[in-house]
Amino acid sequence: MKSEKKIAVFGAGISGLATAHWLTQKGYDVTVFDSAGKAGGSMQTVFEEGYLVDFGPNSGLETTPLIAKLAEDVGMKNEMIYANEQANKRYILKNEKLLPLPTGPGALLKSSIFTIGGKFRVAFEPFVGKSDDGYYQSLYSFVERRLGKQFADYVIDPFVSGVYAGDPNKLSVQSAFPKVFALEQKYGGLIKGMIKGAKERKKSSETSKQSAKMFAFKNGMQSFPEAIAKSLGNKVKLSSKVVKVIDVDYGKRILYDNPDGSHAELEVDVIVSTIPASSTAELFDEIDNNLPPKLNQIVYPPVMVIYAGYDFSQIKRKLDGFGFLIPSKEQKNFLGAIWSSTIFPNRAPDGKASFTIFTGGIRNQKILKQTEDETIAYALKDFKEVMGISGEPEYLSFKLWPKAIPQYNLGYIEIEKYCDEFETKNPGLFLSGNFRGGISVGDCVKNSELVTNKVIDYMNNKYGANE
Repeated sequence: MKSEKKIAVFGAGISGLATAHWLTQKGYDVTVFDSAGKAGGSMQTVFEEGYLVDFGPNSGLETTPLIAKLAEDVGMKNEMIYANEQANKRYILKNEKLLPLPTGPGALLKSSIFTIGGKFRVAFEPFVGKSDDGYYQSLYSFVERRLGKQFADYVIDPFVSGVYAGDPNKLSVQSAFPKVFALEQKYGGLIKGMIKGAKERKKSSETSKQSAKMFAFKNGMQSFPEAIAKSLGNKVKLSSKVVKVIDVDYGKRILYDNPDGSHAELEVDVIVSTIPASSTAELFDEIDNNLPPKLNQIVYPPVMVIYAGYDFSQIKRKLDGFGFLIPSKEQKNFLGAIWSSTIFPNRAPDGKASFTIFTGGIRNQKILKQTEDETIAYALKDFKEVMGISGEPEYLSFKLWPKAIPQYNLGYIEIEKYCDEFETKNPGLFLSGNFRGGISVGDCVKNSELVTNKVIDYMNNKYGANE
């Protein structure tokens, strides 16, 4: 039987659920499939012993008004909380000391992170011309050329480790940080671009990541996708694994397993896949056998998230910031740490402090060969030395993500181009999720609107405007 205006979304993470929400608002019949038993994808929150633990994203930046709109639509607007002002202060580890990351010209002049030569090199940035390398530059080479080696080593390197768990020498500046790349292309430099770009942003509804407010939810990040899923009701099929997609004359046929193990199928006009790249490649292999070789080039490094709770009496230093990141030159057994209970309320019991510690990533993939106990022991040892903490944590939990964050490495632009070609060659199939268009929560919500509009355009061309 021919389907009519039916849409399937693969993945009940924030990308998939936000897309399903917008499409449902437009009157389409949407079904969301996810093999997991709970909504949220990488957003996973646990409550234990008075601690609130986010094992995935612990916060987001409110870079688009779509976030607040989505939260309001599903009854979560009053649950949104914003970071303590102390979270604006961030530290970088250098020579065993935590040094404040400068946030403006005055702070840069006083900072001991950079030498006098390094500070002059940053100030020289407006006089640096465009690169001859065009679109094929690593983030590290781009920043080193524009701002100098010290800035690349002690700001960009740890930032990339903290956000991407990646290597700035491998990440493509155009693909991973397109707005930074665009500043040079459009304005000729970063400082010029930031000044002129700020004027343009005032005319739009977007906020830069530098000035966007950091948000979370009272009961953890997972409460957001769970609220979206709840609002969608029986449109969301959890514990339902899609096993095959078949191209048929009038649309797509989806074969999937129900929670009870029985097999079922659904015929739809459109599929939006928001699941990880390798899973997407596997599902669409028979439709396009050139897709898997492309998507399987995307690297997902392992990351272990360790959540540790201590009594304040165990901690020697003041907790007056967001946390700290570690340049690779410092050679520590972890990437950095967030001072979770300082940033948001309700993250630890009274009299206690909680920390989220990250280890692994591109530069420490050996964690997959270590035992979990070894990885935790190495990371905690270095963490306690940096923080001046005595004794063992009163609370400890962890989660290993064997494939954590997609890397937009050099050559990714060719993968992106092929994804566009795939959608053109296969009308009704759309590829989304955090391996396209950005990895942050804000990027995922923003891109959910973009893919929604593409789906609506396709359906309008197929059936006429949806009434």
